[in-house]
Amino acid sequence: MLQSVSVEGVSPPPTPRPGSPKFDNRHTAQAKRQKYFRRLLKVRQMDFEFAMWQMIYLMSAPQKVYRNFQYRKQTKNQWARDDPAFLVLLSICLCVSSIGFALVLKLGFSGFVYFLLWTVFVDCIGCGIVISSCLWFLANNYLQNSSTNPQDVEWGFAFDIHLNAFFPVLILLHVVQLIFFLPVLNSESIVAVFLADTLWLVAIAYYIYITFLGYSALPFLKRTIVLLYPPSIVVFVIYVLLLLTKSNLSQAIMQVYTHRAVGNT
Repeated sequence: MLQSVSVEGVSPPPTPRPGSPKFDNRHTAQAKRQKYFRRLLKVRQMDFEFAMWQMIYLMSAPQKVYRNFQYRKQTKNQWARDDPAFLVLLSICLCVSSIGFALVLKLGFSGFVYFLLWTVFVDCIGCGIVISSCLWFLANNYLQNSSTNPQDVEWGFAFDIHLNAFFPVLILLHVVQLIFFLPVLNSESIVAVFLADTLWLVAIAYYIYITFLGYSALPFLKRTIVLLYPPSIVVFVIYVLLLLTKSNLSQAIMQVYTHRAVGNT
């Protein structure tokens, strides 16, 4: 029997059929995304109490949060969140902190709107998509444990890791920094420089640590330690250079925030 061929004379690749791993993975991922976005419109189905629990433990014991992700894998066969309540609460926190920045930096209403849009769609979502995609690619191509059954890191879980790591950064840099900026950090003194740069060091180090915890929680990955030590060393070197040059990072970032908000109005 003759087989069908394409115009170039080469047989087309077989289409994944129901029951095959490729078909199941693609179909499952699509179904999960559709379910997640549908729940964004159903507030009553969101578990805000559990999302708040996760936020509290991300600040105190992030290992417990990822332990819950492992339970979800066992019960629902997925690592990524299926409830958008965490994302909704995070968005509310960004809105509230943006109001604080608008008051402290005297941005006005239009400046507040631009600041909020930048914070949500660039700082949180945009940077998160870039970072999550890079680490997702790295994990699936270079950190797989060949001794176990090959599994792919869900992109949704990679983005969840970013959201988890972003929340402590939000608290430290959009709450703590904002409270102490005018009375303490907005100065050229060595004490203000040290406190401001140290606050940024702690925030970025916390982001790196929670990101490392997220990928190390996956049993089919190896050498996840590369996500912890190399970036931590780079951040610490930059921190030392900032101290030696007496550069106040809080002041510099506040100027950037003001320029990008007021400059677009």
